[in-house]
Amino acid sequence: MGVLNVTPDSFSDGGRYPTLTAAIDHGVEMAEQGAGIIDVGGESTRPGADPVSEGDELDRVVPVVEGLVERGVAVSIDTAKPVVARAALEAGAVVVNDVTGLSDPRMAPLAAESSAGVVIMHMQGQPRTMQDDPHYDDVVGEVRDFLVARARLAEEAGVSRDRIAIDPGIGFGKSFEHNLTLLRNLKELADTGYPVLLGASRKAFLGRILGGSVPAPERDPATGATVALAIEQGVAIVRVHNVAMTTQIARTVEAILGRDS
Repeated sequence: MGVLNVTPDSFSDGGRYPTLTAAIDHGVEMAEQGAGIIDVGGESTRPGADPVSEGDELDRVVPVVEGLVERGVAVSIDTAKPVVARAALEAGAVVVNDVTGLSDPRMAPLAAESSAGVVIMHMQGQPRTMQDDPHYDDVVGEVRDFLVARARLAEEAGVSRDRIAIDPGIGFGKSFEHNLTLLRNLKELADTGYPVLLGASRKAFLGRILGGSVPAPERDPATGATVALAIEQGVAIVRVHNVAMTTQIARTVEAILGRDS
């Protein structure tokens, strides 16, 4: 899954694609480099981010979704707003990627109605406050149980099981140690039977591992380590900024493990 943020303030690529043409061209480029789906987001969910209105988010994402679909690219919409999700699906998106884990009760029925895929992510708190001393007694167990419960809720709403993926939400209401613990135990999530999506690309915990002086766009090699670890543990989807590098890593790891790429 290639990341395409059409925002002014996302932590890594905010403001990099200020025109519609630039955003669409980058999405097409990532698809050509090996991304099976392009994840379009119009609202930053970095720690401390302010919310965006429905109108602004719609203006940012719908033309990009339409343009990518016209170019033959499979698109997911990264949003927690049912109004935005519906508009993106009507524009041709095929997956809803909800960082709030279907917290809005309208989201699961919408996905079911449209036969869309759903990515259910775990987040403790809200983007503005989620990194204010997050606490868990058992981070792996609590995240797993939340995701399974939400996946079952989606199934009860009519979303078929084979169209649901779960995401532990690395960096979303987790401390540095929480993130590492989840990465060590991704197999526990894969063992639930739901495909697991990992989104660790360029995140702040990698910067800390690297000494705190490496800016987000230069954390791709560290991201690659998480990708290899994730694939070995059975993760099905990796959400990344650098698709060309990740495609090479994925093919290599799968070949070593004796899996089809």
